[in-house]
Amino acid sequence: MELHSAGENALMLYLGQETSPAVAARVQAAAAAIETALGDHLVDMVPSYASILILYDALATDHLAVSHRVRQALAQLQEADSSLGRQVVLPVYYALEAGADLEALAQRAGLSPEQVIELHAGTEYRVYAIGFAPGFAYLGQVDERIAAPRLATPRLKVPRGAVAIADRQTAVYPAVSPGGWNLIGRCPTRMFDPSATPCMPVSVGDRVQFEPIDRSRYLALGGELE
Repeated sequence: MELHSAGENALMLYLGQETSPAVAARVQAAAAAIETALGDHLVDMVPSYASILILYDALATDHLAVSHRVRQALAQLQEADSSLGRQVVLPVYYALEAGADLEALAQRAGLSPEQVIELHAGTEYRVYAIGFAPGFAYLGQVDERIAAPRLATPRLKVPRGAVAIADRQTAVYPAVSPGGWNLIGRCPTRMFDPSATPCMPVSVGDRVQFEPIDRSRYLALGGELE
């Protein structure tokens, strides 16, 4: 564990040096312990792959006091179970009309599109971080056989709900945006809805499973096709 200053009212906590379910579970457990320890003095937390950014109320406490309380909370922390976290099922319409790069990715891997779908949907993913855009959850890790580098030229417009792969990560685009990931399908679930509570269906530490659905089911669930 390493704890460093990250500004006049912020600390950065490092809990590992690699991306793994064990480290992700440690991050999730530490975030819960820190939230309890700091109480109203906590302004916000940003958990990531192996770290947590802690923002505190500088008018109510100070760097030394927060550091002490964080260290105390973590000293009492038990080794976290990597199976912790909610399990969230996200439906996906895997098809060439919904995933522009599905066929090319399959050819690169020496597989059929059906095999790519089977491997992608057959893996349980950990939510390692949320960033880039509200609701954009970085999920890992993708089976090595279907890992693929980012596109040499990013698209200017990726549709909302696009399910994509980049290296050994996968994600669902929460809104229309530029993007350079390989598109393999569409998810009708809204990954960010500011009018809903909670506003995102997943959070850091959750476990995600993708469920293949057909075209009619995708459209019935509110999915869109251009």
